[in-house]
Amino acid sequence: MILDSETKAVELPEDHGDEIRLWLRLLTCTTLIEGAVRSRLRERFDVTLPRFDLMAQLDRAPDGMTLSDVSKRMMVSNGNVTGLVERLVESGHLDRRTSVSDRRVQVIRLTKTGRAEFRKMAAEHQTWISDIFSDLTPKDVRDLMRLLAKTKGSAQKAASRRAS
Repeated sequence: MILDSETKAVELPEDHGDEIRLWLRLLTCTTLIEGAVRSRLRERFDVTLPRFDLMAQLDRAPDGMTLSDVSKRMMVSNGNVTGLVERLVESGHLDRRTSVSDRRVQVIRLTKTGRAEFRKMAAEHQTWISDIFSDLTPKDVRDLMRLLAKTKGSAQKAASRRAS
């Protein structure tokens, strides 16, 4: 058995409140799933998860997106996006153009090759995710989605209170 933060908390439950154990369970699930996806993307397509995520954003925007819009959607800095974009332009997966409305702004989009390769990756990714959640019933998935939406709302309210 892999010893993770959740397992450590279960060993001494009196040292941890329910909310801490919940947080650790969410973190453990996220870490396990993300690790599996990262590994499979690397092994199967020789691509990193951030590159896959960037291509996923651009697949939804056939006319392209600005670097700033991509960084907001991916919740990372412009600097992180710039490095990813450089590598994907070099590999022929993206093209980059200057915006017609503002010469200071770069617009990026998937090339035909990039879109085709991304769609192959996305199809397999869907299969992997389905496999990971295969022990859950449709009702389990609906219940988790509802509870996680409630959790997200609670976290957003807490962040808002802290910002005030």
